[in-house]
Amino acid sequence: MDDLKALSTLARVVETGSFRRAAVELGVAPQATSKTVRQLEAQLGVRLLHRTTRQLSLTDEGAQLLAQVRPALSSIRAAMDALQSARREVGGTLRVTAPRSVGQHLVLPLIGPFMQDHPEVTVELELEDRFTDVVADRIDIGFRVGPGMDRNVVARRLVDIQHWICASPAYLERHGRPRQWEDLSRHRCTGFRHVNTGKLMPWEYAEKGETAYRDVAARFVTNDVDAEVGAVLAGVGIGQIPNYVAAPFIREGRLVHLLTRHNSERMGLFLYYPQRTHLPPRARRFIDFAVARLQAAGRGR
Repeated sequence: MDDLKALSTLARVVETGSFRRAAVELGVAPQATSKTVRQLEAQLGVRLLHRTTRQLSLTDEGAQLLAQVRPALSSIRAAMDALQSARREVGGTLRVTAPRSVGQHLVLPLIGPFMQDHPEVTVELELEDRFTDVVADRIDIGFRVGPGMDRNVVARRLVDIQHWICASPAYLERHGRPRQWEDLSRHRCTGFRHVNTGKLMPWEYAEKGETAYRDVAARFVTNDVDAEVGAVLAGVGIGQIPNYVAAPFIREGRLVHLLTRHNSERMGLFLYYPQRTHLPPRARRFIDFAVARLQAAGRGR
């Protein structure tokens, strides 16, 4: 038997003066409240209530028991009421994780407007290129770029992520413009080293409706997306850059998008979180906010 439930039922019966009224407040059948009290009496080996057809009253043992447990029951009820009240409120600390480039270019622009709409929310943003276990690290919401997500989390693909072949105008003026994929073998290229595996990532491209990969002899290698972009902007070489990073520089004329027919859309930006139910209101609000903003930005891009 659940002792806490039994003691709470006894207290509610005494407070209302009736098994029936207690049952209504507890949302159970009157027979259930009576049965619970009888089971508690049997477990303790004492009678707790005097029962007549007109009224209920505590025995001396029942009064002694309630006097001892009522403060604890009141504290438990107050704690539960406070938690339920907090769940109805949006305030609190929202913990978000994202890879560095995604955090800098896609997540950070969301934080200011969201906090302006919800000034009672405190945000902790963890930028980590390694995959973050949202359960173990007590993270509310994560962002990740990839072809898919682990089945142990709830994930939503927000936008397609393309990796664009880009170069600076200065580089193209000095070395010429590649017209087809094979031309890249004659150019200086940059490379990205995967933070988890330590391997140099092959370039990904679309060819006749299929996704293909090719290793590039990189003259400059880094494990940071923004460092690679900086190198390409400086004319070090041609790089394969995520579209969410490259797009502003292309609009400004600081980068040129090359070999556009080979853009691949295998990768996506995912938002993920630990479970589908019982999310704090602040997390649910941020999810809705991020989905609307990022999908609108993706359509505009």
